[in-house]
Amino acid sequence: MRHLLSRIADFFRESDKILLLLCLSASAYGCIAVFSTTYYKETYRPVFVQTFCMFLGLFAAMVISAIDYEKYLKRWYLIGALGLIPVILTFFIGFAPEGTDDKAWLDLGFTTFQPSELLKICFIITFSGHLSRVKDNINKLKYLIPVCAHGAIPVLLIHFQGDDGTALVFAVMVLCMMWAAGVSWKYFVAAFTAIVAAAPLIYFVIMNDDQRERLISVFDIESDIMGATFQQYRGRMALANGGFWGQGLFKGSLTQSEGVPEGQNDFIFVSIGEELGFVGCMLVLILLVAIALRAVRIARNCNKQSGKIMCVGFFGMMLAQIVINIGMCIALLPVIGVTLPFFSAGGTSLICMYLGVGLVLSVYK
Repeated sequence: MRHLLSRIADFFRESDKILLLLCLSASAYGCIAVFSTTYYKETYRPVFVQTFCMFLGLFAAMVISAIDYEKYLKRWYLIGALGLIPVILTFFIGFAPEGTDDKAWLDLGFTTFQPSELLKICFIITFSGHLSRVKDNINKLKYLIPVCAHGAIPVLLIHFQGDDGTALVFAVMVLCMMWAAGVSWKYFVAAFTAIVAAAPLIYFVIMNDDQRERLISVFDIESDIMGATFQQYRGRMALANGGFWGQGLFKGSLTQSEGVPEGQNDFIFVSIGEELGFVGCMLVLILLVAIALRAVRIARNCNKQSGKIMCVGFFGMMLAQIVINIGMCIALLPVIGVTLPFFSAGGTSLICMYLGVGLVLSVYK
């Protein structure tokens, strides 16, 4: 017992205390928000699961950070398999929980598991290793094409799984990590030009009717308030109800009546806005942005490129999820099912977020 306590003390002494404090503050705030948004259901299970996963995630971060991150890079093939195999299994035995359309989960019997969350962390490791190995030749097509193929694997895999929101998160991670690795801006301009040129093809051929409807609805949120825009229309109402200080915990008129679907998951930012107002929303933003920027600071202080890229990968994951989730909640982006880091209810998401924190802390050490 004394040895265990000593190891825990060593972890906190050697780790980036500011990053740890920010993460624990964000997830504790998230637990309170989950408790409040599910209070009307008269069940303690959601907050119990969220709190348990917060401590389990912290323990996982301790274990991950205790190992030199370069050892993970040397075993990239095992870590890649760990991330890919569960995702591939969803194509055969995956299921869609109530309220979702994508069979992106695995039923473990005692709980459910979303493999794409784990794949994010595994991808940060494998892609960081790949980029660092070709760092001196990164802008030669001979090396850049395999790098692009590596980055496309999770994007396409998750797209065919049906989870385009997470696929977009992977795409942002790929771009951020390639930029950190020194890929020339000319390639980014070329890629952007190609995407713009292919936009009509993407819209009319690749996107289905539901996706097109969600995209168009952003430009006229009141066009179908009982259908495609119902969730975002109610979300704006809830945010308006909150005003500056909010209606109070456990007192949100729409939050406590399930007036906003998925108020504890993808739309938890809206629930916080109704109950804790503009002040509560700003506190969420400050905590999340501070965590993301802390990862960038650690990247800048690292003297090895693989460590820098790994931290930037975590930053890209955070950035994408923050922008997409809050963009959905305030009706600037279509609803595509992306969770808010450390806040949205979901054990897999929270634990895997702490796995990412563990990688950043390993680089810090």
